[in-house]
Amino acid sequence: MQVKDFYFELPEELIARYPLEQRSASRLLCLDGNTGERTHRQFTDLLTLLQPGDLLVFNDTRVIPARLFGQKESGGQIEMLVERVTSENTALAHIRASRAPRPGARLLFEGGLEAEVTGRQENLFQLRFTNLDDHLVSALERHGHMPLPPYMKREDQLSDRERYQTVYNRKPGAVAAPTAGLHFDQALLQQLKDKGIEQTFVTLHVGAGTFQPVKVDTIAEHHMHAEYIEVSDEACAAVKAAQARGNKVVAVGTTSVRCLETASRSGEIAPFYGDTDIFIYPGYRFRTVDRLITNFHLPESTLMMLVSAFAGHQSIMQAYADAVAERYRFFSYGDAMFLTRRDAADKDAL
Repeated sequence: MQVKDFYFELPEELIARYPLEQRSASRLLCLDGNTGERTHRQFTDLLTLLQPGDLLVFNDTRVIPARLFGQKESGGQIEMLVERVTSENTALAHIRASRAPRPGARLLFEGGLEAEVTGRQENLFQLRFTNLDDHLVSALERHGHMPLPPYMKREDQLSDRERYQTVYNRKPGAVAAPTAGLHFDQALLQQLKDKGIEQTFVTLHVGAGTFQPVKVDTIAEHHMHAEYIEVSDEACAAVKAAQARGNKVVAVGTTSVRCLETASRSGEIAPFYGDTDIFIYPGYRFRTVDRLITNFHLPESTLMMLVSAFAGHQSIMQAYADAVAERYRFFSYGDAMFLTRRDAADKDAL
């Protein structure tokens, strides 16, 4: 398949630049990957779509305020976006500047933070922060900006510190939110729990690479950027228990899908700690995930390819056209989808 097969026209005004006042007030487009049937519902209808004993799998990563503005010692303005914190005082980062800083260059950031460029790793810069009083993550929490996706076309606001974050976040490390989880508030989580719907957690620290365009024409030639994940013994046990009961494993977001499917590569889910570069596109055979809650994704993105693998390429493209016609809100602060996995292989990929 070609990258262009995942293109769709999206009116600019449908991009959600701000969240709704209430997290769970979003709309929910439901798509059955086997029949292609689509229904328009509200996000709180998950209470009727899920059954007692089903398992929701959440990504508990926490977004760090990973963007800093500053200047090179020579005076040129720079913008830095951390891709990954690698130790208490080092990081891999994207740097935007008129001229790329060389190894040994000194960078001066907001809050008096200073860093030295120690090398390059492909398109990322290796940085060592030289004047920290505590961990780099703590310094970013004090001085950094929330790394809103570029398509929002606005500066971050104080309110984004809470809203561009799931209510169940607990492990700092992401530089983009696992956005399907943004729709859950504490009240809805409690209602789901009261109904007997199980919950477990995995971790994937989302990198800025999630917004990088696919630069090849044929999708099989694309190489995914690596992201760190954790799938614990506890999460594996919860998945196996749901499967033994005959219940559904419901991934909350594509990041949870990538965690579960990485941990299931041997055929049965097992604990996994480390980097994953799993690339899921039409033709992939899912081993663990039965249902998927996800937001609407960018045209020609790897996330469009993942959901197409899950529910069928033609069905997804038709659903997206429907969402545009029905004026759904798109991307990180937008509305959501509830997908039923297509049982048969996607014929469009064969």
